[in-house]
Amino acid sequence: MTPLGARRLAETQLREGLPRRWQHSLGVSERTRQLTPLMQEHAETLEAAAVLHDIGYAPNLTKTGFHPLDGARFLRSSGVDELVVRLVANHSYALLEAEERGLRDVLSSEFPLVDQPLLVDALVFCDMTTTPDGLPTSSEERVGEILSRYGRESIVGRFIRRAAPEIHASVDRIRTAAATAGVVL
Repeated sequence: MTPLGARRLAETQLREGLPRRWQHSLGVSERTRQLTPLMQEHAETLEAAAVLHDIGYAPNLTKTGFHPLDGARFLRSSGVDELVVRLVANHSYALLEAEERGLRDVLSSEFPLVDQPLLVDALVFCDMTTTPDGLPTSSEERVGEILSRYGRESIVGRFIRRAAPEIHASVDRIRTAAATAGVVL
C-alpha cells in the first residue's frame, strides 16, 4: 500500500469520529519524512504504517478494545501489505500492553514481531515523539502525557511505565543513526 492509499484509508476511519487521533496519525506520518534518507527503501513502508498505526481506535473496528490488534486485523482483511500490518500490530512495544490485557499470545501468534530493528525503532520514534495533536515532542514528554491522560495504574499506565525504557532506547537509537547518517531531526 502506498502512503497515499494508507492516508486515505486512515482518514476514512479516523477523521470524522476521532479528529484528535487523526491529527496524531498525520503528525506521526509527517515525522517519517525526516527519516526518509535513513530509511531508504523502507521509507514508504514506514510512512504507511505511521499513518495507519492507530486505525484500530476507530469505533467500528473495535472488537477486542486493543487498538494494535483490532487495527492489524482490519488492515489484513483489507489486503494491506503484511509488513505494514505487522508493524501496526506491534507498534511502540504493543506486545507489553498485550501482556497487560491477557492478549500476548494472541498478538504474537497472529502478528509476529518484525525482524527489522531500524524500521521498528523508526516507527517507535515517530509515534513517541509526536503529541496527540500531531506536534513534535520528546519521548519523555510523550510518556508523561500518556501517564497523565490514562493514570499510572490503568492498563495503559502500567504498560507505558514498563515500555518507557525501551521506547526511550528506540528513540535514542534513531537519533544516533540519524546523526551518523547526517540526517537532521
